[in-house]
Amino acid sequence: MHLVPADRVDRSTIDGHRVCDAIAAIGEPHGVRAWADRFSLLADPGRLALLLALHRAGPLAVSDLAVATGMNDPAVSQALRLLRTAEVVVGEKAGRVVRYRVIDPVVLKLLEQVT
Repeated sequence: MHLVPADRVDRSTIDGHRVCDAIAAIGEPHGVRAWADRFSLLADPGRLALLLALHRAGPLAVSDLAVATGMNDPAVSQALRLLRTAEVVVGEKAGRVVRYRVIDPVVLKLLEQVT
């Protein structure tokens, strides 16, 4: 049980080797937090709808995303702001129009799994 942190070493286990395997599988707390944050972005139906639209239809502007998802423009803008901050999407300006696209490779792989 060499992977058990010092603050848990006095706790009894049934399958100690599996506990070590589980600890190794979980990894570092900051990695778990990063995955939880990524999944929380996808957990919101509006943000997921936006990401699916962008992934499957290509770069789209806020107003087009609003029509496609049934959301209003401010809600789309707010969701995109969160997704930009998390570096999941990027906006590319062409004249006065900004079109957004998904850039996070892990999120792209996850979106591939959504039918």
